[in-house]
Amino acid sequence: MRKRMVCFLFLSSALIALTGCGVERGPMKLADEAAVSEKPDSVVSATPVVQSTVTPVPSSKVMSTDISAPTDAPRLPAKSPSLAQTLVERYQKAVPTKWGENIPGVRTHLVTQDKVIALTFDACGGKEGSGYDEKLVDYLIKEQIPATLFVNARWLAANPDIFAKLAANPLFEIENHGTEHRPLSVNGRAAYGIAGTKDVSNVIREVTENADEIEKRTGRRPLFFRSGTAFYDDIAVDIAHDLGFQLAGYNVLGDAGATFNTEQVYHALIKARSGSIVLAHMNHPEKDTAEGVMKAIPVMQKAGFRFVLLSAYPVE
Repeated sequence: MRKRMVCFLFLSSALIALTGCGVERGPMKLADEAAVSEKPDSVVSATPVVQSTVTPVPSSKVMSTDISAPTDAPRLPAKSPSLAQTLVERYQKAVPTKWGENIPGVRTHLVTQDKVIALTFDACGGKEGSGYDEKLVDYLIKEQIPATLFVNARWLAANPDIFAKLAANPLFEIENHGTEHRPLSVNGRAAYGIAGTKDVSNVIREVTENADEIEKRTGRRPLFFRSGTAFYDDIAVDIAHDLGFQLAGYNVLGDAGATFNTEQVYHALIKARSGSIVLAHMNHPEKDTAEGVMKAIPVMQKAGFRFVLLSAYPVE
C-alpha cells in the first residue's frame, strides 16, 4: 500500500508539472509566431521570446527589405561624387589617340551567320533636318519590316506626336542619336563641318540628356548610342561605355546622309550581307531614301534575307 501511495504521488506531481509546461509554452509559441509575422527574416532574433503577451508593432514602423534593386547592386556612399563628376575626374586629362567611325568600341555588325540585316534610320533634327519621311515609315509598317530608329533630341522636340506613335509600335525600337547631334569628342574635333563635343562634361550631356528624355517618354532607356556624323574619339568611346551604352556603327552606308538618289540607295542596300547594319535616314522626306529602300527590300527578301531589330543579336 505504501509503495502504491508513493507511485500515486509521483504520477500526480508529474502530471501537474507537465500541465504547467503546457500553459507556459502556449504563450511563448504565440509570441514567437507574432514576432516572425511582424519582422522580416533578417531581423528576427534567435533569442527565445518569453513574455506571455505581445504588443503589436505599428505597420508604419515594421522594417522591410528593399527589393527594388538587386542586393549586390553598386551603391555610392551618400557623400560620394556623382557618376558624371567621377568620369570628369577620370578622363579630363586623357588625350585621344584615335578618331573615326570604325574605331575600337564602335560596333558595326551583328554577330551571326543568319541571313538577317538590321535597318537603322537616323532622325537628326535641327539644321540637319526635322522632317518626317512618312512614305518610308508607312512602307515599313505595311510590309512589317522591323527597324531601329536613332532619334536626336531636336527631332523629338519637333515631332512629339509622331515620336509617340513610333515608340508605341513594336516594329520599331527607339535609340539615342544624341542631344545636339555632335561628333563625340573630348576636344571639339569636327566631322563634316560639325563641331564635336568640346570636353568630358559635354560628352556626358550629349549622351545622357537625350537618353533621359527618351526614357521619360517611353519608359525604356536606350541601349544604343550613335553620335551625330557617327564619329568618335577613343576617350569619348570609353566614356559612353562607362555610361552604360553600346555604340552603334554600321557597315552599309545606305543613303550617305540622305544625299543618295534612288538608284544609289538601292545598290547600297543590295550589297548587304548576313549581319549587316545599314545606316540611312528618316528625316528627309524630300529625298530619295524611301524610294531606294522600297526598291531594295523585295530584292533582298527574294534573296532570303529578313530584317531584325538591332537588339535582336549581339553586335560587335
